[in-house]
Amino acid sequence: MRNVQAVIFDMDGVLIDSEPLYMEQEQRSYARYGVTLDPTELSKFVGTTQRYMWSVIKQDYALTESLEVLMAQHHAQLLSRLAKEPLLAMPGVSALLTLLNNAGIPCAVASSSPRELVDIILRKTQLLTFFKTVVCGDDVTHSKPDPDIFLLAAKRLGIAPEQCLVIEDSHHGVTAAKAAAMRCVGYQNPNSGQQNLSAADIRVEHHDQIKQWMCGQ
Repeated sequence: MRNVQAVIFDMDGVLIDSEPLYMEQEQRSYARYGVTLDPTELSKFVGTTQRYMWSVIKQDYALTESLEVLMAQHHAQLLSRLAKEPLLAMPGVSALLTLLNNAGIPCAVASSSPRELVDIILRKTQLLTFFKTVVCGDDVTHSKPDPDIFLLAAKRLGIAPEQCLVIEDSHHGVTAAKAAAMRCVGYQNPNSGQQNLSAADIRVEHHDQIKQWMCGQ
């Protein structure tokens, strides 16, 4: 299948259409400190870790709370919302993962989100069993657009980076994938904001298109 030996999926905006919920919760958290960001400003944080996001907000708006407190308050609020939310996988995701699993191509998740959040989403969407390994923002020092998270996923899968394919919906994610010397599918999710995916090898709007591309159609 296109000489791909492993596929690494971003989670938010690729496996699940979670970015609108995230942005809503981010706006709620920012409002606690009198900070208001529009959708374009919010979209700049798509694909990054909570630590990176709150580091920028703390610096730009001179917030006096510690970074740990800012992160903890937002994380607790987000987990509470996710626990109540019915979470569904994106259309076509299960069919694509089934195809890859049947072809013996191992899959991984490489998400900038914290592990607790990733675990909740993968369990509630019933996708966890498809993946050989799950790498989270907690597992690396440098978040996307640095390639660390994808390189760690490839290492855990035992596959050379150049033989891996990444599926990403964010500019930071595509940049990280190419920095890791991996091929990349840019998944154009309108709910992820106006993301520049021009560096991706191909761009798609539905997971069925990825399946067709993988099969050489």
